[in-house]
Amino acid sequence: MPILNKDMSVCISLAGRPSNLGTRFHNFLYDELGLNFIYKAFTTDDLEGAIRGIRALGIRGCSVSMPFKEAVIPLVDIVEPSAAAIESVNTIVNDGGVLTASNTDYEAIAQLIAEHGLDPASRVLVRGSGGMAKAVVAAFRGAGFADLTIVARNEAAGSALAAKYGYEWVPTVSMGPDPARAFDVLVNVTPLGMHGSDAAALAFTPAFIERASTVFDVVAFPAETPLIQAGRAAGTRVISGAEVIALQAARQFERYTGVALTREQVERASAFSRSE
Repeated sequence: MPILNKDMSVCISLAGRPSNLGTRFHNFLYDELGLNFIYKAFTTDDLEGAIRGIRALGIRGCSVSMPFKEAVIPLVDIVEPSAAAIESVNTIVNDGGVLTASNTDYEAIAQLIAEHGLDPASRVLVRGSGGMAKAVVAAFRGAGFADLTIVARNEAAGSALAAKYGYEWVPTVSMGPDPARAFDVLVNVTPLGMHGSDAAALAFTPAFIERASTVFDVVAFPAETPLIQAGRAAGTRVISGAEVIALQAARQFERYTGVALTREQVERASAFSRSE
């Protein structure tokens, strides 16, 4: 890391509950590539003031996490299609006081759908209806998936999300003996399996997992959630939240610095960010 200096570019994150994942990911690569950048995580109870500060101080980039992803939209100048499609922002780039917003979560999920060769004819079951669910559902719709069901306890959020993209919402779903009821792709966008009180929870029952061809968990910490472990044990293809967070951070990095990363660089930075 270069010594702090007047020419150093500053990038930040704004989150209700800041973590070190993004800070370690970006600063690791700044150091490895010899870039005159620094990245620092923040929280705030004055979002408008924070955005004014980004403009006024020439802060180059800002990662946006919950609960600010939607509230920040009227405070920026340009909203790219990736953010407009889901009305949610996770990245802001400052070009001379002009703030451009995008959503690299959406981009990362769309990339993983393509890279893993998921079949648009598949039946998809998405559990959850929060902010990240928007990115997931929109990415599947954008990739041409027609058969997707959202299961969520929050009727208002779940039904609204389903209606927005032309899908079905159900409050609960059970797996019976009929194989025709099986889902090919299972996607967890709830906190189930995340470090904390729900760390041991399995987002889908073994019956669902055994009949699926792909298990996708957006929970990033830990990388090996109970759902990912169960998918591996069943011989099912798995896509982890660690892949999502690494890809979205890499896309942010490129927007901030103009430097495109190799897969090996992303993997090293991701491993470092999770090693503390």
